[in-house]
Amino acid sequence: MSFLNDLKVLYHLLLRPVRGKDHAQRMENFYAGQAEHYDDFRKRLLQGRQEVYERLGQSHQGTWVDFGGGTGANLEFIGPAISKFENIYVVDLAESLLGVVQKRVSKNGWGNVQAVAADATRWSPPSGQVDVVTFSYSLTMIPDWFGAIENALRILRPGGSIGVIDFYVARKYPAQGLAKHGWFNRTFWPVWFSGDNVFPSADHLPFLEQHFKRQWLVEKRAKVPYMPLVRTPYYQFIGTKTSSD
Repeated sequence: MSFLNDLKVLYHLLLRPVRGKDHAQRMENFYAGQAEHYDDFRKRLLQGRQEVYERLGQSHQGTWVDFGGGTGANLEFIGPAISKFENIYVVDLAESLLGVVQKRVSKNGWGNVQAVAADATRWSPPSGQVDVVTFSYSLTMIPDWFGAIENALRILRPGGSIGVIDFYVARKYPAQGLAKHGWFNRTFWPVWFSGDNVFPSADHLPFLEQHFKRQWLVEKRAKVPYMPLVRTPYYQFIGTKTSSD
């Protein structure tokens, strides 16, 4: 990827105002000018996706919903196992990103993948229930993120899995065994990301753990392009819907 393309993406990330009357318009306004270069830049920033998608692809089949799935690049992490899924839905509000999904579907010959323009807090697949739901760096961009998680819980079959990778900050007093972040990280990252309508939360992990049985959790830090001394916190979570939910 060229430095000029990086500059174009950075302009949309750091300088260009995000406008729109509702969340769908703001998402399209934010991504329309950078959709074609979205994946090259973000693969250096959005760490941890491959492990989650590989794990879920190896352990499941049936129907998969990728909420806030963007350009569909996440699906490439599933590998050959993608063929054993009957239906995979990439759900997003940004039409420009979904246009890239269509190109990727044609390029890879994914006859089981569909791009859907819809709201993650309300959308349901035609089949009603699904086997896998994922959110890859999308919960922090969904204003009603708890509603999105509750919708995922609603459409998952008992025994189905949710996978989430996203930026976050820890609570000041996190539960035992979870990472603890200092004042700077808890304060800086929400302010830094908010200009792009990305809101790292201290409540994502606790909310996920209240609603799903944890199968796998890793808390890490990722490098930020062009900021060599900076590491932003992110987590990888896989949980299961129990029969009692």
